[in-house]
Amino acid sequence: QVQLVESGGGLVQPGGSLRLSCAASGSIYRMGWYRQAPGKERELVATITRGSSTNYIDSVKGRFTISRDNAKNTVDLQMNNLKPEDTAVYYCNADPRRTTATTPGLYWGQGTQVTVSS
Repeated sequence: QVQLVESGGGLVQPGGSLRLSCAASGSIYRMGWYRQAPGKERELVATITRGSSTNYIDSVKGRFTISRDNAKNTVDLQMNNLKPEDTAVYYCNADPRRTTATTPGLYWGQGTQVTVSS
């Protein structure tokens, strides 16, 4: 069983930046972030493999950057130029399996709130 511990999140004005971090207790092939806004389904935001292959949803391309440190089993999500529609609970996700980039991983973090509002 792999545990994920998230940090970061909070309240930011439109156009601002936030950084989310997640640490895994074990070795992971793919790590990533999903988000869920009120009344909406959980959606993939970005993922990254051990080999640094990345995948982003179109709405965050050019604004969000995912990165990882394989030695520390951590993944970060740098979010710039945040918009109100980015408001959601963000979940760290991890998978030891070599699945497709859009397949949710086996392990989830507890979630962290990101609110973009003036």
